[in-house]
Amino acid sequence: MQILIYVNTKQDFKKNNTLGGIEILNYDLFNYLKKKHKLTLASNLNNRIKKNIWDIVISSNDAKIFNFVKAKRKILWLHNKLQIEKAFRKKQLIPILFNKIEAVFVSEYLKKNTSSFYNFEKSLVIPNFLPKICERTKINNSEFITKKNKFVWSVQRKKGLDNFIDIWIKKINTRYNDVEFHIFGLNNIKKNFKKYNIFFHGRVPRYKLLKFYKNSIGMICLGYDETFCLNALEGMKMGLPIFSLGKTNLKTLVKNNLNGFKVKKLEQIDKPIKKYLKLNNRNKKKIMKSSIAFASQYDSKNILKQWDKLIY
Repeated sequence: MQILIYVNTKQDFKKNNTLGGIEILNYDLFNYLKKKHKLTLASNLNNRIKKNIWDIVISSNDAKIFNFVKAKRKILWLHNKLQIEKAFRKKQLIPILFNKIEAVFVSEYLKKNTSSFYNFEKSLVIPNFLPKICERTKINNSEFITKKNKFVWSVQRKKGLDNFIDIWIKKINTRYNDVEFHIFGLNNIKKNFKKYNIFFHGRVPRYKLLKFYKNSIGMICLGYDETFCLNALEGMKMGLPIFSLGKTNLKTLVKNNLNGFKVKKLEQIDKPIKKYLKLNNRNKKKIMKSSIAFASQYDSKNILKQWDKLIY
């Protein structure tokens, strides 16, 4: 069986340590399926791809490719919301309506919030899975003890961040001056927050991020627009409970007092953080371990089997 996995990206798949979330999931799916099928992983449309007759084409978020390839089955792997206006503006609407497309959603939340107007040939949910690089990074018992009082933000979107920083400065840093807040994926262009133990790191390779997770105790992930939230899952796998508003797909991923803490209003988020910091090491470790156990449900060996069923 000849399968094309297509990702419209400028990232280099040869540098897999620097790949973003969508790219690394495609890379791992490619490596899994190539054991059984003839696979091609591509990020641009060349003449060979256009001329070949594929058994299956799997495209992440980009339906335009289906107007240019010959395929017996066309699968659109939807990671993000595809509002009708956005689909029209990005020239996705016509390819969706005039090709017999099977849609794979990364969460029930995303499937529920996608318009039925698209009238996909088939619609199903296959949740995202833990990337191999994350599964290979283990935490032993001694590393629970050496974790530092660090909280992490690794969503590459700013919504809610400025408000959370205000809460951190006024309600957390004033009481716990040894606790740090580290922000990845974004650069600080305003002022020096180091005096409040707030540090900006910008984008870093995934292996460095996972290493930092291992040395931290919690993740701030508010969840305003998460169709899945892979970084929260990766954080859990490294023993980080998630502090969240429980919106979007984080409503499903975060279970109160098991693998994180949910509040209804952002103004209340300091309360579970303070409560968590007051716990003794034994009880902190219990929550960290239950976070790891929850994330393990999304091990690639469990989820990738669902791709086997879809393809066959």
